[in-house]
Amino acid sequence: MVLIFSASSDRHSFQRSSRIIAPLLRWLFPHLSEAAINFIVTIVRKCAHLTEYAILAYLFWRALRKPRPADPRPWSWREGGYAILLVALYASTDEFHQLFVPTREASVKDVMLDTLGAAGGIILIRLLQLRRARRERRTQERKRKEREGKAL
Repeated sequence: MVLIFSASSDRHSFQRSSRIIAPLLRWLFPHLSEAAINFIVTIVRKCAHLTEYAILAYLFWRALRKPRPADPRPWSWREGGYAILLVALYASTDEFHQLFVPTREASVKDVMLDTLGAAGGIILIRLLQLRRARRERRTQERKRKEREGKAL
């Protein structure tokens, strides 16, 4: 949360971050128009929003769930929903903070994007859990078949 808060400062505003990304783009693609460069910088910044808030949702989910190795508890969308809600609340306070930073502006769209990143993070957690459970079932099935084959 400290990283996100510090990223809301003047130091990480569009004007300043484009001073890093834009020259790199100009070097890699010298014929790219200024509009295209600004578009790419915006896309990179929005992807960073999605990623950082997906990570925050994962951390909130872990704090709420307190998972253990080989956790027998079933998946709870309620815990995932609470994590998304906490991220949405934090994203709202982050945008409120940006109201007081001269080179930044608050945006409801950014809160929605951040919340979308959180939802994506929670869905990714669930998909990874389903994948792991499927892999474990296959392993158990293979071991069962090996035991049955040896018993014959």
